[in-house]
Amino acid sequence: MSIGWHTAEKGFLGRSIAGACATFSGIGLGRFGYVPLFPAMVLAGWIEASEAGLLGAANLAGYLAGALGGRAAARQVGVSRALDLGMLATALSFAACAFDGGFLWLTAWRAIAGASGGVLMALAGPAVQETTEPNYRGLSGGIVITGVGSGIVIVSLLMPALVERGLAAAWLGLAALVVLAWAFAHPRWPQAAPPVQVPFSLPTEVRLLLTYAIAGAGMVPHMVYLGDFAIRALSFGSWIASAVFFSFGLGAISGTLTGGRSVDKLGADTALRLWLALQALALFFALLPFTASLFISSFLGGFFGIGITGVTIGWTRELTGPNAGLVWSQATAAFALAQATAGLVFAFVFAQTQSHIVLFAMGLALSIVAFGIAMVWRDRERTSI
Repeated sequence: MSIGWHTAEKGFLGRSIAGACATFSGIGLGRFGYVPLFPAMVLAGWIEASEAGLLGAANLAGYLAGALGGRAAARQVGVSRALDLGMLATALSFAACAFDGGFLWLTAWRAIAGASGGVLMALAGPAVQETTEPNYRGLSGGIVITGVGSGIVIVSLLMPALVERGLAAAWLGLAALVVLAWAFAHPRWPQAAPPVQVPFSLPTEVRLLLTYAIAGAGMVPHMVYLGDFAIRALSFGSWIASAVFFSFGLGAISGTLTGGRSVDKLGADTALRLWLALQALALFFALLPFTASLFISSFLGGFFGIGITGVTIGWTRELTGPNAGLVWSQATAAFALAQATAGLVFAFVFAQTQSHIVLFAMGLALSIVAFGIAMVWRDRERTSI
């Protein structure tokens, strides 16, 4: 029995880490690798500040397309091959961005990076959980999402040195990291069955989608503007700004691991409300005029704003059981739609105001709304019993 348990545990860890490689590449690097490059591209004259915000919005819009199309791609070519295609597209997008082809060129490739990230996020977590023993599913979901925070940490450590060698070197360095992660993950992809279409109508799923989507919109300032806020608004040097982003990544790693386990220990509803409340606190700290406050905000933003994904992937499993893959794909799409819409709105507001504080205040308001929805829905459930 102990040998069988050890073998199962080893397989679970291998598949979970492979899933983490997918989120590391598609989200940790594919989305967040752009955050420290935002100010560098503006200062180097590749793009204007308003265009940089639009590149972030294009990535979020691409993420929506990938989240919506990920399951269809898996049905056509299989889960493992769809994951391979997502990794390939991510690496190619980085390599293409090493060439300053102008705003439209960069927009197209940032959108492709978003789409590949959506495919990887929509498929990796459910595939790992489907092939994992029930007692480990919460932990496995947390491990998969730690790839996001790991990517942020790696970017924060490497990007200052890479940027000093030029923007092309920075983009190519990101492409190389994706290729390395892909080489590790490919032989360890979970052998999950292709997803099937099933009906979707449960009210509890609507609550999940709405809450997760609005929470995601509230985190757009951290996800797009954090590095620019530190460097161009607060005049931090690149290394101090990287330390801010590093704390965001550390928070994301610990938050996603803790979030996955919190669902197992506290239940999904309790964990979700806790994460939403403290996400709002993270946005509040960004508004305070102290250097230490931004470090606190970045860590809490990573822990709770990114960690909520680990909570939500566990929530889908608890609510819907065998339909979790479908509901997680829909949650990813709802999250992506909200972020893409918010990204465009935030880019417009930033172009008009050039104020990072306004953006973080808007993020705080959205986070409070998400928390309020979660609390009101709980009250309805109690009064109906």
